[in-house]
Amino acid sequence: MNENLVIVPTYNEIENIEAIIKCVLGLNVSFNILIVDDGSPDGTANVVKKLMPEFPDRIFLIERAGKQGLGTAYITGFKWGLENNYSYIYEMDADFSHNPNDLVRLYDACKNGADVAVGSRYKTGVNVVNWPMSRILLSYGASKYVRFITRMKVNDTTAGFVCYTRKVLETINLDSIKMIGYAFQIEMKFKAWLFGFNIEEVNIIFTDRQKGSSKMNGGIIGEAIFGVIKMKLQSIFNKKKYLS
Repeated sequence: MNENLVIVPTYNEIENIEAIIKCVLGLNVSFNILIVDDGSPDGTANVVKKLMPEFPDRIFLIERAGKQGLGTAYITGFKWGLENNYSYIYEMDADFSHNPNDLVRLYDACKNGADVAVGSRYKTGVNVVNWPMSRILLSYGASKYVRFITRMKVNDTTAGFVCYTRKVLETINLDSIKMIGYAFQIEMKFKAWLFGFNIEEVNIIFTDRQKGSSKMNGGIIGEAIFGVIKMKLQSIFNKKKYLS
């Protein structure tokens, strides 16, 4: 069985993709990497293809036609990782907002008993660099709002830097995940929590991207606000169906 697979969804990340791949593959713990590219017009996928002969059997690429949402990209990656027998499957951004070195810390957390390891910006205060105050307040407030509604004992409920053990992804019905934007991160944690899995937060420093542009928009925020309430109500009134 393979051990570590890092899933990196991409859309127009040509400025970051080569560097992030080489950083992940250069760590002292062995990680393979799967790029799920949504038809980036800037040629992101072509850069990945050029790197693949340099790192045989360590870089993988799934190309999709057009932007289909962050959540569906990760679901595609999760299914691929399960089919290819990986034990630990990670979510990570392509833009260096997540430090690749922290993958090792997520790995250690899961090796030592966590079912889900969350790279947390808010475990000990606010550890975010180069964000404007308005965005910090929005992100921090959203995580607190989700924690209040769901009652999950997780400080960074919207975090996108996560390690899932194989048994978590095999237990959750991935086809039942409804949220496709950044709120996908909330729904995955919520279902893992409802199933009783051990979720451990690993303190990280999140640094805003230096190259390329953010994919955040108003629709993503709306999905999170209203989707969380719907998600919670479903879990209260028909938990068995919600988890099936």
